[in-house]
Parts: sequence; structure tokens; C-alpha cells
Amino acid sequence: MTPPESRALSAPHPEAAGPDETVSHHTRTASRARAVDAPAAPAARPGGAVHTAEPETATAPEPTPKPKPTPKPGPTSPPVPGTAAAPAEARPAAPIEAPPAPPVEADPAAVPVEADPAAVPAAADGDGDGTEGAAGPRRRARWTRRRQHLAVGVLFLLAALWVTSRIWMDPAGRVASLYTGDPAQVQFFLAHSVRVVLHGEYPFYTEQFNYPDGVNLMANTAVLALGIPMVPVTLLFGPAVSFVVLVTLGLAGTAMAWYLMLRRHVVRTPLAAAAGGWFCGFSPAMLSHASWHPNIISQFLLPFIVWRVLVLTRSRRPVRDGALLALLVTAQAFINEEILLFTALACGIFLLAVVAQEPARWRAAWRPLAAGLAACALLAGALLAYPLYVQFAGPMAYHGLSDAVQDYGNDIASFFAPGSATLGGNQRANVNLAPNYSEENAFFGWSLSLLAVGVVVWLRREMVVRALAATGGFFALLSLGERISWWDRELIAGPWELLVHLPLLDAVVPTRFGLITTVVIGLLLALAVERAWALRPADRRTVRMLTAAGLAFALLPIAPMPLRMVSRPPVPQFITADRWRAYVGPDQTLVPIPVPSMGNTHGMRWAAATNLGFKIPGGYFLAPRNGNTGDPGRFGGRPSGVGQLLEEVATTGRTPKLDDRQRRRFTDELRHWHAAILVLPMRQQHVEPLRRTVEELVGPGRQELDVWVWDVRALTDRSV
Repeated sequence: MTPPESRALSAPHPEAAGPDETVSHHTRTASRARAVDAPAAPAARPGGAVHTAEPETATAPEPTPKPKPTPKPGPTSPPVPGTAAAPAEARPAAPIEAPPAPPVEADPAAVPVEADPAAVPAAADGDGDGTEGAAGPRRRARWTRRRQHLAVGVLFLLAALWVTSRIWMDPAGRVASLYTGDPAQVQFFLAHSVRVVLHGEYPFYTEQFNYPDGVNLMANTAVLALGIPMVPVTLLFGPAVSFVVLVTLGLAGTAMAWYLMLRRHVVRTPLAAAAGGWFCGFSPAMLSHASWHPNIISQFLLPFIVWRVLVLTRSRRPVRDGALLALLVTAQAFINEEILLFTALACGIFLLAVVAQEPARWRAAWRPLAAGLAACALLAGALLAYPLYVQFAGPMAYHGLSDAVQDYGNDIASFFAPGSATLGGNQRANVNLAPNYSEENAFFGWSLSLLAVGVVVWLRREMVVRALAATGGFFALLSLGERISWWDRELIAGPWELLVHLPLLDAVVPTRFGLITTVVIGLLLALAVERAWALRPADRRTVRMLTAAGLAFALLPIAPMPLRMVSRPPVPQFITADRWRAYVGPDQTLVPIPVPSMGNTHGMRWAAATNLGFKIPGGYFLAPRNGNTGDPGRFGGRPSGVGQLLEEVATTGRTPKLDDRQRRRFTDELRHWHAAILVLPMRQQHVEPLRRTVEELVGPGRQELDVWVWDVRALTDRSV
């Protein structure tokens, strides 16, 4: 029996599980006694499943064992299939009144139950071979495990600081080299969380940008579950610092969460858990999103959501476990709903893959699973009912993403290329393999792709490996999008074309299904290291060295590198010195020049720097087309003719010829926005063409500190 099975196997009969899906002390002691009296268990095959040579012997009732003296610390015999491993210091076994139920074949695909730390042998605190942990006292073993966790956590944190080192040098003055809109949007949402906490502002909708239409924040991933805990940091250091803190903790926290879950419930070898956690936290896909999407890389709740779903299949208290799952689901919904949907789909496909291989498991699992999911749905539904109502039926709600985003898919070649933010990556080489640099959701490299295939072939006898392979392959196929391509050449239509218009799926970016495949590969790496570590050849040291070398060969080409950053204009002193307060009233807007849009988000950073002290028109967000609630989504609000005109001047530097009709249109838009002043930074690119254009529209402005200011209250005051 392989070491992980002794920790992750589910109980095949009532005596093997306690009231809280954990193995009770008395049952473990009795099982240990049976294991001592019984003949030696057959050796495990490389596939991980135990096959008995004489099944008749296993099914025969055992005689009542006599109490045995406490065994001395040392290597223990393999536990009986279907029972958890006994503690290092077992008490004398109590007599067993009834014969045990027929054992079930040990298979690592069995849906595991939550392990009690006391049920793990002391060897698990050592190197996994039972030579170190079993010899030390229990307190020393616990301290050793804590020190292991601390060391791994420090390693992950240092790696995250390495990745974000360039932005840490100047959080407010540096940004990702491409697509600067997403960081500005997240910083705006972080400032909104400050207003929610300090001023009791409505959390799910705001008029602080895109005034007067406003923005539906529930439909725009306002990261309330991240922003509200970060309020002290945002108040003290600003939203730019909060942004880089979230990126750093998102990478390190996700890796650590997967490590802890794997170490406790799946594998016994620390290296196996660390390898799986490392890849889940620092994969090329995570590095790709790190520059722009802290909400996507903050996946530290996902391992526990996945585990609680698996616990429900064998739970003795499904209502309680369903309630715990509901709390996790609710918290994740306020981090990123798309990732939550991916997690639910992945769990469903994995369980279907298990049941398809062994349908008999469904008979034992469906009742607790159904009860637990029902309890989860009721509680999570009650907690999320109103926020979801606002998201789908509230003001400025939209249905479905724009067609351009729905068609984002991975190129087949992207699975074999290293990510741009890795040691072997190259942005120029990846330019046609992903929708953009913020969506490199595959990019495993040749070495890791071949290793993943090799692991599946090697461990193909294990049901859990086959189920993981089916799950990862299914979502890798969906991530190719509506048109499957190879090196930017379209081949055939993909299966996503049949699913893209289904409810909920119409709001999904298909390339991000590659994030599920990423987690699957991380789990396969952990299982492979665990199985290799458990092999007992003559020269065990050589096997372990080869395992470590294989990991280095696969992971070194995609080792994380510092994120690429460029300088960005500072927030004008006119804003930071609060000089704008002399002009802008509570129901008026400050209009940055150029008008905020998807490509010009500096005005959003200005507002975020003041904790949204003033309103602005436009911005970068998702809203219904033409501002009509229920329409398909698009990036930005109602089209603005003058906003597009000023954006063109800012891009080209050419001053257009204006007529009276354009001037009247500009005045009408200023009145619609309730504009108080127009602000043009003197460091803005093509500042002179922009200044001349605005002067032709509304008259001369004046310089104040480091900006040009146009006071337009006389033009926009309807009473005048």
C-alpha cells in the first residue's frame, strides 16, 4: 500500500469512520491490532493499488485479538486497506465484538475523508520513509512539521517578492509594460472599499466613475473580499501599494494553500506537497495574470473548496460540511466569480470521471453529496441572493461579454512554449500564441508537457490519476476557444462554439480554462514525487536524486522572473494637494483630459489617490451597450464623440479642425457629466495639441501647479 493511501483513503464501512468523517482513536487502535495479528499485507504495485493474492483470506472473519503491548517506536507494517494509519504510540486494542466488513480494494481514487493529525504516523513528520519522525517524541515531531511549513512559506514569500521586486521599487510610479488599464481599475476598486468601510457607501454600485450612469460593481469584480481587509494599507500607503501587496500575497498565498492541503490530505512527502504548491502558485499562467489581475491569482480558498467538496462524498455530517463549503463559496464570490465557476466545473468533471470508472462508488456517495450541496446552496444562496440580484438585474447590469473577449482562446502551440514572464520565455515569440500577454493561460514548456504525459502513463493504474488527466484534458480542449489553431493558423471549430451562448458560460473568457489544467498538472507533480519517494529499490538515494533532477528539468525553463514594468506619470500635485476641492462640488465631476476610457485610465488613478473624493466621467469597466440595462456587455460606457476626439489627439498629436457643431456637442456632454473643471497634466503626452484643442472648444485655460485647468461651471450650470 503506498504511503498516500494510508492518509487519503475513505472508510469502506461504518466502523472505519467517526462522527466527523475522521477516524476515531478506538477504531484506529483496533485496526492497528488487526494489522499486527494479520498476515503481512501484500506489497503495493507501482500503480498504487493493493491487490491481494488470496481474497478469501481477507474476507474471512478474524478471531477476537488479545490486547497487545504498546509497540516500540519504529517502522510499522502497512495498514489494512480501508483504515487510516495508526499513531506511533498505539494503546492496547479493545476486543472486537463483530467481524469486520469485507475490505474494499485500496485505490487512491477513493474520495478521501478528512484526516486527523493524530492518525498520521510520526514518520509523516520526517522524510516520508519512517526513519526520522517515528524515533522522536510527538512534541518534537509536531515542531518539525511546523518548521517545515514555515520554511516552505518563507520560500514562497521570497519567490513572490522576487516576482514583484520591480514594482516594489516604486508602486505608484511603475506599472506593467502593456495594458495599464487593469491595475488602475483594481486600484479604483480598492479605494471604493475604503469608502464602504469609512463612509458606509453602497458596496455593489457606484457613481464615482462613469457619472452619471454609474457602474455595477458586482458585475465588475470589485474584489470586496480583498479590498476591505486591505483598507488599513490603502489608507496609510495608498491603493498602489495595496495593489502590489495583493499581487505578492496572491502568489505566495495560493502556493501555500495548495501545499498545506496536499501535505495534510493527499501526500506525506514534504517535497511532493511543495512541488505541487509551487506550480499552482507560480505557474506561467499565474505569472501572466500577476501584472494585471490580483483577483484571478488570489486562489488561496480554492484548495479548501475542492477538499470540502470531496469530503461531502463521505461525510457523516453533510449539513454541517455543506455550511462550511457555503462560507468558502461566499467569500470566493467576492474575490472572483469566474474562478469560482471554474472550480465548480472542475469538481463536477473530476467526480464524473471517478464515477465513470467505478459506478459503484456513486451508491455510497450520492446521499451525503446531495445533502451537503443542498445545504451549501441554501446558505450560500441566502448570503449571495441580493448581491447576485444586483449583478444580473440591478442598474447597469449586462448579459454576456463582448464577442471579442468570448473568442479568446489558446493556441495549441501555447502548451509547449514557456511563458513570457519565465526564465525561458520570450514575449516576441509568444505574440501570436495568446490573446494578449495578460492571458497566457497555458505555456507549460516542452519539458513539463512531456513530463505531465509521462506521469499519466506511469501512474495510469491509479484511478485518481486517470480522473485528473480527464479533467485537465477536457478543460485544455475548451481553452482552445471557438476556433482551434496551431501557430496562429485556424484548423477546425472547437467544442466551445457549442457552449459559448449558455447562461453563465457566456460571461467566461475561454482561454482561462487553462487555469484548471494548470492546477491538474500541479496535482500530478505532487503525486508523481510522492510515488517516486515511496519506491524502495536498493539505492533509494539515487532514485530521489533522479526525481529532484526531473523536477528541475521540467520547472527550470518556466522558473518565475521579475515582472516587467515601465514608468507611468505620477498623480498631479494639483490632485494630491487637494487644489481641486476649490472647484468640484459633491454633484459635479472633474474631467481629466483625455477623458478616461479603456486606453486612458490615468484619471481613475487620480480619483483612487483621493479615495474617490471626486467623480469622473467615463472609465474602464464593463457595462451594457448604450447604457441600457440587460444589453450585452462592452468595455466602457456610452460612446462619447468628444472623448474619442480627444483620445485621437492624445494618440496622434494632430490638432483637428473644429466647427460650431462640435463645440455645441462638447458643451452638451459637459452638461451631461455635470462637469466643474477640465484638467490636463503638463506631463501628458502631446500636451500642446490637447491644450489647443480644448481651448478651441471651451476657451482659454490657466496653469495651476502642474496642470492646465478650465473652469466650465458657467457652461454646465443649468440654472445659468
